Amino acid sequence: MPHWRLVLGLGLCLLASTGLWALWVCVENWLPVSHVPYYLPCPEIFNMKLQYKGEKPLHPVAQSQYPQPRLMQHRPTDLLTLTPWLAPIISEGTFDPELLQHIYQPLNLSIGVTVFAVGKYTQFVQHFLESAEEFFMHGYQVHYYIFTHDPAAIPRVLLGPHRLLDIIPIQGYTHWEEISMRRMETISQHIAKRAHQEVDYLFCLDVDMVFQNPWGPETLGDLVAAIHPGYFNVSRQQFPYERRQVSTAFVAENEGDFYYGGAVFGGRVANVYEFTRGCHMAILADKANGIMAAWQEESHLNRRLITHKPSKVLSPEYIWDDRKPVPPSLKLIRFSTPVKDTNWLRS
Repeated sequence: MPHWRLVLGLGLCLLASTGLWALWVCVENWLPVSHVPYYLPCPEIFNMKLQYKGEKPLHPVAQSQYPQPRLMQHRPTDLLTLTPWLAPIISEGTFDPELLQHIYQPLNLSIGVTVFAVGKYTQFVQHFLESAEEFFMHGYQVHYYIFTHDPAAIPRVLLGPHRLLDIIPIQGYTHWEEISMRRMETISQHIAKRAHQEVDYLFCLDVDMVFQNPWGPETLGDLVAAIHPGYFNVSRQQFPYERRQVSTAFVAENEGDFYYGGAVFGGRVANVYEFTRGCHMAILADKANGIMAAWQEESHLNRRLITHKPSKVLSPEYIWDDRKPVPPSLKLIRFSTPVKDTNWLRS
């Protein structure tokens, strides 16, 4: 009896399949459908320009005169110009500033700058802003964000057209280490609240530095870091990484590309948000275990830049220390730390 049921079931399935096939043939012949081979081109789609949310449309490069690039010409700098992961290393002689202006100026970009002026560091704000107005991102919209515990101490500096300044009150802290550790948290929170709607790129700089030469669109990239002036010519074993394995900032002896300075980093505002948020989470993990990394936020910045490679690297000319003699390999200094009494400032 079970065999008869099986045979009957298979027969019914076959009958139903045949009926469905016949119905599909009738419908296919009745509907006015034409089949176009998939390989035929569709000009409308090929010519369509997609503009993603938050991105600027790319304009053709305005006609300009500049030297022809030559593959076999002598290198314009003694410094490395490309990282192993194909990120350009920016230094004087590696780019044409006039050509970059023609490319970036039509995009109507807005560039944000964050600095922290807490305690005695408020005395550096005026010199920082005056030098930035002279050299930083000429011809672009610039939005300065100054974080301070004492808004009344921030001087009023005359700004050029399309340049804005916001003074943002923050809590004051007794120890400079705590101020340093809170920086990543404050920047990420500020981006989430405001900056993501106000700027396209964001640079996070130290207020006790000054601009000495033009800083322009050659520095723009998805994630940008600057090579520390004290460690650009030493082996990775000599980098002052956090070497304790109990810290989330730990870097092994055989790890690391460059040692980056915490005084200069930036990029597209969305990337800076993810970067600062990641560093902040690592700092919180250390704090929960009673650990402070060797160089606070800079240690966490360097740890993260090993796993999240910068798309553009700035040479030490963008983060120089004026206490050091300038080596012949650096053609000029763009942004530097003046000589000062660091112990007094942090006391």
